[in-house]
Amino acid sequence: MREAKRQEMGKRSGLKTRFKESPRKHLGQMPKLKKLTGRFAASIKVHKIRNKDIVLVLDFGSQYTQLIARRVRESKVYSQIVPFNISSKEIEDIKPKGIILSGGPLSVYDKGAPLPHKEIFKLGIPILGICYGMQLINHVFGGKVKGSKEREFGRAELFIDNNRDLFAKLPSNITCWMSHSDEIKTLPSGFVKLAHTLNASIAAFGNRVKKIYGVQFHPEVVHSQRGTQVLTNFLFQICGCLPRWTMEKFIDATTSQIKERVGKKKVILGLSGGVDSSVAAVLIHKAIGKNLYCIFVDNGLLRKNEVTSVQKTFKGHFNMNLTCVDAEKNFLSRLQNVTEPEEKRKIIGDEFIKVFKERADKLKNVSFLAQGTLYPDVIESFSPTGAPSEVIKSHHNVGGLPKNLKFELIEPFRELFKDEVREIGKHLGVPDAILKRQPFPGPGLAIRIIGEVTKERLEILREADERVLDEVKKAGLYYEVWQSFAVLLPIKTVGVMGDQRTYENVIAIRCVSSVDGMTADWVQLPYELLGKISNRIINEVRGVNRVVYDVSSKPPATIEWE
Repeated sequence: MREAKRQEMGKRSGLKTRFKESPRKHLGQMPKLKKLTGRFAASIKVHKIRNKDIVLVLDFGSQYTQLIARRVRESKVYSQIVPFNISSKEIEDIKPKGIILSGGPLSVYDKGAPLPHKEIFKLGIPILGICYGMQLINHVFGGKVKGSKEREFGRAELFIDNNRDLFAKLPSNITCWMSHSDEIKTLPSGFVKLAHTLNASIAAFGNRVKKIYGVQFHPEVVHSQRGTQVLTNFLFQICGCLPRWTMEKFIDATTSQIKERVGKKKVILGLSGGVDSSVAAVLIHKAIGKNLYCIFVDNGLLRKNEVTSVQKTFKGHFNMNLTCVDAEKNFLSRLQNVTEPEEKRKIIGDEFIKVFKERADKLKNVSFLAQGTLYPDVIESFSPTGAPSEVIKSHHNVGGLPKNLKFELIEPFRELFKDEVREIGKHLGVPDAILKRQPFPGPGLAIRIIGEVTKERLEILREADERVLDEVKKAGLYYEVWQSFAVLLPIKTVGVMGDQRTYENVIAIRCVSSVDGMTADWVQLPYELLGKISNRIINEVRGVNRVVYDVSSKPPATIEWE
């Protein structure tokens, strides 16, 4: 599954990436999954108001869950990921046109395997089960699922036995992407076989009366030929959805909601100059104008010339209320002797809010804090299944907020992916120089310094990072890759410069391709370019005598080192 996702991302990136052929490993028992609560769960109710057609994706732990949601949205139907054990009452309140059950790492007969509330199958809402989701449907309705003698991982030829509804307008056989070690032995009453492979006698089924379908393969990945057609058949022919989820409608609905919610009160927003906060600022400014107060916090953890660039763009070009706060000493003082990544993030988030509150105290009638939080931020900080072991790391916009936050949050992009935010920015007239800018983390260079963050180490990394970006831009690759940056390692190595022994720092270069940041693969930069970057850093940046290149993919690694 992981390999498929990397290849899916790599094919779309247009750059050469390196893939290793490896079978899917057993993922082991998932921890007991809990029902999602809190801000993430509350956000489900928002979209039933502004979206007439919505499809829910029930998450059973698949690495492809977000990809399913993206594919539905690409078909201009709004999708939302919800916990697998969402109640039938909550589903009825949302009024979705369809439900998709994601895949998952377990077998339906495993102890503790996640199961949905059976009442969801009685709501009369069309359901599509994918991989584990299909086996789950079979299991719930009384069919038999057992481990197969011949496991299927990777490409397989799918033979379509019935090309009505789900497989309408498809040829008699297609290539699909399989990732399973179980098979359906017997079908429940009322279900008919729709497709098979050489190893799986039942690779798709359906109950046309109940409008419940299942496919053993993954139509959401690019390797499944005509997979998008299978999904759109479900969305349009079976669910009766209409393709009306567009960014233009999102902009209109969201600006109206923000205007109504805020009224004559004031909103403050932390502006970093990156894509997320910049587009959020322009969107909110469109809704409430001068009642938006942007605060740019110079925390001392920024890239070279960042402050000047932000002031010129937003105070000059966009004519926004913008205040720059020099808080470098505050942040560095609190980060002194701190080396643990999560502690860094919490400290930065806490100090960030303190600076905001100090500045907000000088304004009257400030009630809201706006952030450019994205869906991947939420997914990584709060697992949609609620499983504690699945939390990867807290994000500055999510996990770093104190519990006693006095501002109400406005997060217009909380359920959007990065490419959707870029599309919104394009409609709003945000320049390409911002929209196509590579992502920069909220905690800044602090999480690109492994170990303690000091002013001296920040200067070394800042200078090294500038040279990485400069050479990548000169090579014409800046807008072609997802991120390219430098990381300062917590080690020193022996070197020779001018016939003298040196004992200095090591810089790692990280360059990845991605579609939305959920997965990523390292980019095979030309050796000549790597050589130029290395030479410039070693020759021009004092305190560095060695450069290495990171060849890790996400997963298993994350894009940032901390």
